Amino acid sequence: SNVLRMSSGIQIKPKTAIQKSKASSPLPCSSEPAIKPLPKPSDKLNPKTFDPFGHSRAPSAFAAIYAKGGIPCRLVHGSVKHRLQWECLPETVPFDPLLITLAEGLRETKHPYTFVSKEGFKELLMVEGATEKAIPLLPRLVPVLKAALAHLDDEVFERGLDALLQLSAIVGPSLNDHLKHLLTNLSRRLMDKNFREKITVTLQKLEQYGGK
Repeated sequence: SNVLRMSSGIQIKPKTAIQKSKASSPLPCSSEPAIKPLPKPSDKLNPKTFDPFGHSRAPSAFAAIYAKGGIPCRLVHGSVKHRLQWECLPETVPFDPLLITLAEGLRETKHPYTFVSKEGFKELLMVEGATEKAIPLLPRLVPVLKAALAHLDDEVFERGLDALLQLSAIVGPSLNDHLKHLLTNLSRRLMDKNFREKITVTLQKLEQYGGK
């Protein structure tokens, strides 16, 4: 009987050890979900979970209005040059708020918003009666143009400069009282050799349209 107990003990012990080892180590293809470790504070800075460039940010106000059809003109791609196609005659479009919205679009840096805002602003100021329609909007237009002239992007600044010149040609001396808000941004760029000549010409035109 001692021999039998010893032999049975020998037979049972390895089996029990194997069962314990199997129970303590899960199989690789186990259907039970593994316990995930708690996130570390540094995970917030992981490129996979944090986007420092903000690619998922909401569209700008101008882009949102354009997407909803709030800008009554669209870009038409031509073989040589692009142009705008208006859904209705520009003469029938109310300047308030479209002219201000187009001026805000001058700060855009993506196509087609850059073209639509620049050309739309220009063509709207060319309609009959533009002077009478634009003058009442100057207190709201000038801060928007100032933001474009203060922009670090060279193309945005150039679009703002062109828009200022176009507006001055239309409203004339009515712009004089607002120029003090714009000249500071122009003087800062005078040291830039890429814009020195164009700014000088713009100042001469402002004097011509506004009077000495």
